[in-house]
Amino acid sequence: MDVCIYFQVHQPLRLAQYSIFESTTVSPDGGWAHKGKKYFDADLNAQIMDKIAKKCYLPTNALMLELLEKHPEFKISYSLTGVFIEQCKEFSPEVLESFKQLARTGRVEFLSETYYHSLSYLFSNKEEFISQVDLHAKAISEFATPSKVFRNTEAMFSNDIAYHVERLGYTGILAEGLEHILGWRSPNYLYTVKGCDRIKALLRNFKLSDDIGYRFSAKWWSEYPLTADKYANWLSQLQGDCVNIFMDYETFGEHHWSDTGIFEFLRHFPGEAAKHQNIRFATPSELVEKIPPRDDIDAPQVTSWADMERDTSAWLGNEMQTSAFSMLEAMENSVKDKQDPELMRTWRMLGNSDHFYYMCTKSLSDQDVHNYFSPYDSPFDAYINYMNVLTDFKDRIEKS
Repeated sequence: MDVCIYFQVHQPLRLAQYSIFESTTVSPDGGWAHKGKKYFDADLNAQIMDKIAKKCYLPTNALMLELLEKHPEFKISYSLTGVFIEQCKEFSPEVLESFKQLARTGRVEFLSETYYHSLSYLFSNKEEFISQVDLHAKAISEFATPSKVFRNTEAMFSNDIAYHVERLGYTGILAEGLEHILGWRSPNYLYTVKGCDRIKALLRNFKLSDDIGYRFSAKWWSEYPLTADKYANWLSQLQGDCVNIFMDYETFGEHHWSDTGIFEFLRHFPGEAAKHQNIRFATPSELVEKIPPRDDIDAPQVTSWADMERDTSAWLGNEMQTSAFSMLEAMENSVKDKQDPELMRTWRMLGNSDHFYYMCTKSLSDQDVHNYFSPYDSPFDAYINYMNVLTDFKDRIEKS
């Protein structure tokens, strides 16, 4: 059984509080400013990056490096969004350097995705999606070899997405191992995708992933506390070719604080896994290269790993979200016609999926998760502020 461990690493560029009733000027460095304040809240973004760097990125990367040196068989993979890389360079260069150290081990793979962690694939014109994939590859190339395995924003996946990604030269794509796609089949195999020639789908085992990502510190959970030996034993008993454990990197130290034992779990896991002869570690590219597909899967509608629905409703599930998204998409041609790199970057940053995530209006636990990540008091505040920014930006484009 090959164990493939993958982490999403992303921090959005959060917006400043913005009112359409105040004038807009151009800041000295060329960015659009609102009474001296940019569209994006640099102070807030710096504070959050500093906090999570100390709680998660730096200690976890240091531990990962230690584990890679101690256990030659251990391998891991990441996707770092371009938005995250930019903030590392501006606010926490030591974090980016720690990822470069991991890359130098030769046993860490960096997956491909959209630079801006955007919903650009959902645009009717796929050229913007392709451009953002290319931008991301260039950013990763500064310190590592970009992977031929693709991971779309929040694991969004469909037959059509896989088809277009295959045409860009990718050999693998990550997706959620959903029962309505798999039927009786297991996520612990590789699959081909309907309508595609060769690309292979690596499906997330959401139960075993969420046992760490969501349930690790839940004292109500029947398996609490989760220990490294218990988890390794679960993996050793699985049937299949591989098990894909995918989660947010902030699982370590941020979603589950240090005092929950999450770092000790990670510290002991490779050693406990090594006690089982049938457990091996592999990167996504290694799985794609050596494991033949078991069957064909059919995903006519876009799926994701977000919320109970596992679709696009986390970002486009209400009228606020769809109207904001439509306005953003409609600006594409006018922004690109200006051929202004700063305007282009601003528009693309406004396409970051998190802005739409904050506008979500759901019930029960899903909405609790949205509220946890949001800097706003409510989804309606998120919508009003975003539309204030987007409307002002649209006005600047039309007048420039």
